[in-house]
Amino acid sequence: MKRGAKYKEVFVAKTLGYMITWTTYGTWLQGDERGYVKNGRILPGDETLKQTNQQLQVQDKVVLSKAQQQVVRQAIIKEAQSQNQRVLVMSVNATHVHIVAEYNSQPINNVVAYYKKAARLALKDTGHEGKTWTKGYDKRFCFDQETLQRRVKYVRNQNPGETETPGETGG
Repeated sequence: MKRGAKYKEVFVAKTLGYMITWTTYGTWLQGDERGYVKNGRILPGDETLKQTNQQLQVQDKVVLSKAQQQVVRQAIIKEAQSQNQRVLVMSVNATHVHIVAEYNSQPINNVVAYYKKAARLALKDTGHEGKTWTKGYDKRFCFDQETLQRRVKYVRNQNPGETETPGETGG
């Protein structure tokens, strides 16, 4: 067995789940004064970088209405079922999505791509045109129950009363 393969096996075996987050197009640009995530690192705001990114935008920022948020929720739940993934909790906000899900064998970048695509296509069916999501996403792996439950609690607190706990979504 290759050395890297053994590391991957140990890493995967201990991953209970993860929290993934992505934003709507144009709402949290690199350089944002709140800070931003790049390559897994949280970086401080940079007004020049933010202005450069604003100038590069090809359309207005996307802010999801309540109805659109519901469309996104339903599309993600349906996609999770087709991917046989159990979503523990999800919060779809006007400018971003948080999901805490149990680990499955799909690479996380594929999982996020499936969810973003399903939601984008569902929004397109309702008349939404243009870009919907920013490139990339943030991921936080959970290697123990305490961390997993902290992530679940965090997502539940994002939108009290509107956060979904899909329960038995997928396997």
